[in-house]
Amino acid sequence: MVLILGRRLNREESGLHDSPAVKRKVFEVDSKTLGVHDDVYDFCSGPSHAESVLQVFNEFRDSRLFTDVVISVQGREFPCHRAVLSACSSYFRAMFCNDHRESREMLVEINGILAEAMDTFLQYVYTGHAKITTDNVQFLFETSSLFQINALRDACAKFLEDQLDPCNCLGIQRFADAHSLKQLASRCRAYALQNFPEVAQHEEFLDLRRDELEEYLCSDELVIEREEMVFEAVMRWVYHSVEYRRPMLKELLQHVRLPLLHPNYFVQTVEGDQLIQNAPECYQLLHEARRYHVLGNEMMSPRTMPRRSTGYSEVIVVVGGCERIGGFNLPYTECYDPVTGEWRSLAKLPEFTKSEYAVCALRNDILVSGGRINSRDVWMYNSQLNLWIRVASLNKGRWRHKMAVLLGKAYAVGGYDGQCRLSNVECYDSFSNRWTEVAPMKEAVSSPAVASCAGKLFVIGGGPDDNTCSDKVQSYDPETDSWQLRANIPIARRCITAVSLNNLIYVSGGLTKSIFCYDPVQDYWMHVVHTFSKQESCGMSVCNGKIFILGGRGENGEASDSILCYDPASGIITGVAAMPRPISYHGCVTIHRYNESLHRP
Repeated sequence: MVLILGRRLNREESGLHDSPAVKRKVFEVDSKTLGVHDDVYDFCSGPSHAESVLQVFNEFRDSRLFTDVVISVQGREFPCHRAVLSACSSYFRAMFCNDHRESREMLVEINGILAEAMDTFLQYVYTGHAKITTDNVQFLFETSSLFQINALRDACAKFLEDQLDPCNCLGIQRFADAHSLKQLASRCRAYALQNFPEVAQHEEFLDLRRDELEEYLCSDELVIEREEMVFEAVMRWVYHSVEYRRPMLKELLQHVRLPLLHPNYFVQTVEGDQLIQNAPECYQLLHEARRYHVLGNEMMSPRTMPRRSTGYSEVIVVVGGCERIGGFNLPYTECYDPVTGEWRSLAKLPEFTKSEYAVCALRNDILVSGGRINSRDVWMYNSQLNLWIRVASLNKGRWRHKMAVLLGKAYAVGGYDGQCRLSNVECYDSFSNRWTEVAPMKEAVSSPAVASCAGKLFVIGGGPDDNTCSDKVQSYDPETDSWQLRANIPIARRCITAVSLNNLIYVSGGLTKSIFCYDPVQDYWMHVVHTFSKQESCGMSVCNGKIFILGGRGENGEASDSILCYDPASGIITGVAAMPRPISYHGCVTIHRYNESLHRP
């Protein structure tokens, strides 16, 4: 029987008009009609064809049919096909396709891997399937890495990621680091940070190197309910090999935020620990924590910044202010979290009709004193209760003055009483709820910048009268109850603001486009950075180790809603956000605030 392909030609097309029969050509196709008619069927069996071929090759391997090489691992022999190995692995392709000795030998020995891993590896090569288990994943990963089978290698890494648990995440991270698996290592680290209290209870934690442990301790992303958990983890690690690890105690405790421990826990557990008692090198860290318990936020260090997972965060509180000259004074007390950019409303300021009062943070509460006209009133905001409490009044009413906290006490400095500028300075002790006068300033000023630094109080610039501005820097020493003049600030301004950070004082405002820095130890001023616009009566506060400048009034008298952030570490100033409303003549301080939404069950 003959198979005839192609279409039948009619008598006219063939040119055989007189022939009684039409001749047919075997396997002849009219090329002009290709693509016009369905004469071609492009058949594809799909992946089933490749799978069936692989299946047959695997059967050949099992029966040693057509095998042309034997791989020997740990004395166990695996008959294989060079073509199949070379098609799957560039390692074997290089071995068999180049003029290596192995390309000619029937038996090839491979060292450094396990026979069980080789068996699973070959199952994958010949079937496309591999059974990955907790027992074989490490060796299978190393084998697939050696033979450069990336798909199997990645599958092993994914399997490890899915197996993460508090008891194994540190070991898996070390494995990932050793094999440059950045994604897996990052996932392990994030898991350990997220589950640190549970991780710290397992044996792998005790086997961490010091540098590995420090990497976790110093992270702000460490998730804990209380800082006490971090201290306990450190001491457990040290006591595990106490003779060897005792010299590392100070370096590790530097990463524990001891000032944020509960005072009772600090006294009973930390100071009561025998190892710490016999470690004089740790005493400075203990002293810092004690000072913080007395002074609160006045004392700043990397260890006084709360970890956000505890529910506490550093926030900037903006107290009152006004929108324009002669405009309404605002009752709002609002806090700003620079990390999230969120604003939250706090209890409204009492007697908000006053203006040009002074504001400072005392421990973790806020004091507001004086205000127009000739007010002696003092209010304290209790951050735990979110309410305002009236406390002892000033001895002398004033406005356009400033307040700062030095060694746990608040100082109300200078100002105006409606008749003249004041050199008078009062000191508030919250334990006795009492204001007492201290030595007066050398020069009476209103609207100066005031900050405490290096154990002294600094009063910078201000206005001695209606028409002049001062460039004097007056320094108060509480030990001697005396004032002295220091190096003049390069500008003579009033309505300026100052903050202290890292034993330096930073000043802005006064309708300048500059931030100046003063070093009290060197008694030296320098210009550090330009701001974006001229402002005065702005708010200024230190939060998360950076300086924030909020609002203020420009040359045209209009209030601003801008927020600038200056990072002394990089020397860069940026505009980071906008306030809810333009504002000037406001108070601006930083406190620690508990965010209940982070700890709702």
